[in-house]
Amino acid sequence: MQVTPIKTRPLLPPHDDLFAVIDEALVALSAADDLRDRDVLVVTSKVVAIHQGRCVKTDAVLDKNELTEREADYVVPGENKYGFRITIKDNTLIASAGIDESNGNGYYVLWPEKPHEAAREIWEHVRAMAREVRGEKRQRAQPIKNLGVVITDSHVTPLRRGVSGVAIGFFGIKPLRDYRGKPDIFGRKLEVSQTNLVDSIAAAAVLVMGEAAEQTPLAIVRGIDDLVFTDEDTCNELLIDPREDVYHELLKVFVPKRP
Repeated sequence: MQVTPIKTRPLLPPHDDLFAVIDEALVALSAADDLRDRDVLVVTSKVVAIHQGRCVKTDAVLDKNELTEREADYVVPGENKYGFRITIKDNTLIASAGIDESNGNGYYVLWPEKPHEAAREIWEHVRAMAREVRGEKRQRAQPIKNLGVVITDSHVTPLRRGVSGVAIGFFGIKPLRDYRGKPDIFGRKLEVSQTNLVDSIAAAAVLVMGEAAEQTPLAIVRGIDDLVFTDEDTCNELLIDPREDVYHELLKVFVPKRP
């Protein structure tokens, strides 16, 4: 598997044009790095949120916890010792509903609205853009029929220091590799084993895209064996009802946000 980060100009809050930035970045790629059929384009959630105008002036927010509670789907009552709320948003365990000040230039950047739909919009745009620019300037390029898009953010794994990447939205690929019914090396059939591909892709991509001033909000991931591409919405294949989750007993501490 190969992960190639793509440097772009900064996207500026409170609103900027992500599609124009993607177009400019992809057209500038070398022949070796050019987007190909069966690639996955990874996009950080922050630039998607800026594209949507999901930014709030920090000096206009009197209480960040109130903003967090408004944005979250579920919260743990009370503030933790680090001064933020523990929340669930869009079926993801995340601090402060994903609200972030880094690279915000005086704004809180919220999570994108409907991130799976945002991933589909990027998927549609990039495939259309690839058709339009493939001509005399990009004769070397292959047609792009199969494409995955994954929108990522960084989050903290419980009982671990540091952050890693997580997928908050995706489109164009099946999110799981299913091993159920297949034998292990001793012939015992696996009963529940599935690999979460989209979070694995996110973790690899965020590792090379960085967290600070790299200006690499995009990455191309290539060479994933057995990745299944689709033009159907597959997000429900990944999401699990909290009552069926292996950590259900811990999730009981979350309560719905206030109306």
